[in-house]
Amino acid sequence: MGGRGTFVVGDVHGCLDELEALLKKAEVGRKDRLVFVGDLVAKGPDSQGVVQLARERGALAVLGNHDAHVLDGRAGAKTLKGTHARVADALKPKDWAWLEALPLWLSFPELDAVVVHGGLLPGTPLAAQPRHVLLNLRSFDEQGQPHARVDAGVPWASRWPGPTRVVFGHDALRGLQRHPHALGLDTGCVYGKRLTGVWLGSDEVVGVDARREYSKPTGPS
Repeated sequence: MGGRGTFVVGDVHGCLDELEALLKKAEVGRKDRLVFVGDLVAKGPDSQGVVQLARERGALAVLGNHDAHVLDGRAGAKTLKGTHARVADALKPKDWAWLEALPLWLSFPELDAVVVHGGLLPGTPLAAQPRHVLLNLRSFDEQGQPHARVDAGVPWASRWPGPTRVVFGHDALRGLQRHPHALGLDTGCVYGKRLTGVWLGSDEVVGVDARREYSKPTGPS
């Protein structure tokens, strides 16, 4: 592959300026492997620009719940409104093709790492993980049941036993999460906080501040 290695970026949500600043600060080169944890689109100012940058750089990514929402709208499964409708209007044919090809998870066995958007159920093989869990998981309750809400229990990643390391997004309210075998990279850039990435292998975390608040959190869900 060449280059420095594999750099994984948290939820971008259309924050193109911050993404470009992060890649520059982290010194991510064209020979490095660039990976996104999903939710490249919606809520922020330039979702089309983010998708275009990702596909033109040959980046890898997993599907996020907001990416999936936009795709479902295009397929007629949902009626798009607000930010999702604006994303759909802006995307170009090559952007749609790139988004439609995104997997629900990516495995990097040479780094003993997996990238997902939401989370994983311990003890369940990757191929058997439910789609809604991969896209939406945030917490486990006292009975060990999975939930999409932050306030439903403890972070799912705190219960992940390893040894494979999981890098994920989707949980801006909890911010940067460091667990023994999992790392959460959603640090709320679109909410005026930070955009964060990590070099796999060295575990070097790099972040940049958001230029402003583009959207407000809608609550614990």
